Amino acid sequence: MSQATFKDATLMVVGGAGFVGSNLVLKLLEQNPAKVIIVDNLLSSDQSNVVDDPRVDFRYGSITDDQILNNLPDTLDYVWHLSCFHGNQSSIADPLADHENNTFTTLKLFEHLKKTKGLKKVVYAAAGCAVAEKTFDDASATYEDAPVSLYHDSPYSISKIIGELYGNYYWRQHDLPFVKCRFQNVYGPREMLGAGSWRGTVHTVWRNVTPTFIWKSLNHEALPLDNGGNASRDFIFVEDMARGLMAAALKGEPGEIYNLASGVETTIRDLAEMINEITGNPTPVDLKPARDWDRSGKRFGATEKSKEKLGFEAQVGVREGLEKTIAWTKENRDHIDGLMKQHAYFMKQAQAK
Repeated sequence: MSQATFKDATLMVVGGAGFVGSNLVLKLLEQNPAKVIIVDNLLSSDQSNVVDDPRVDFRYGSITDDQILNNLPDTLDYVWHLSCFHGNQSSIADPLADHENNTFTTLKLFEHLKKTKGLKKVVYAAAGCAVAEKTFDDASATYEDAPVSLYHDSPYSISKIIGELYGNYYWRQHDLPFVKCRFQNVYGPREMLGAGSWRGTVHTVWRNVTPTFIWKSLNHEALPLDNGGNASRDFIFVEDMARGLMAAALKGEPGEIYNLASGVETTIRDLAEMINEITGNPTPVDLKPARDWDRSGKRFGATEKSKEKLGFEAQVGVREGLEKTIAWTKENRDHIDGLMKQHAYFMKQAQAK
């Protein structure tokens, strides 16, 4: 029996111009689908990430837009819902925008998809941080059946849990073939500092820790280590994440949840030192106090279930992934610098208030 693939399938990636989404689209195209529909409003992504391929159908706008929803094909084979209001600190600055672009997008999409014909799987990007134990002591792996707290550090985390709840409802009530994938800390090429529209905070530019550290390190700046850098995360290379999302679509059971993780715990200080070593940054790290909103401490994801049920394992180690990401950043340095500069005026205005 031949292995299932996406050959000749009609696919949709909501958020397909984003960092993870565009890498997923590239991997999907390798399997020769009939069409890949990308829906993205470029709120936190860049037009250059839209893959240039005749099989790609890019539709600019939010998935909450009724015109976009009504113009989708009556039949879809697979859907990945990756769009969100990126990320924790932006959601703290503007909870209403997070609701509009995180929670409401999920509800509108699932309400539409419940009547879509031929749908084999809907894969939802959930967040490992939303269920991880809040600890600065030694961490243990977070499993898929970890308890869900009613107390969260950010509206982003809340929205991600609500998305899981909505998906569970539409699966049980309307047989939506819904699969949840809990992300860990994804990093890699195509994540651009400053991509998208101004979202009201400096975090429009400064995003996840890895691209921020790489940029500062390439510019011989001090890498800021909150709480001395003793927090830890599970870093997973974006191409591994794309493979995991594809495996979840082909092999995931509706109603189930899977960690997409490396299973390796890396402290933020170790990450900083590795990046500085690869780039040759001579500037010492900058030790800072803990962020007042962040109680997530140390965490990493359990990998047993995704390995057993999906046949998925991360293949790219942290050092190899960082080397690839740093090389990509160097190649795209001018473009990233331009994206960052376009927000300079707004950042100055915000800081002056």
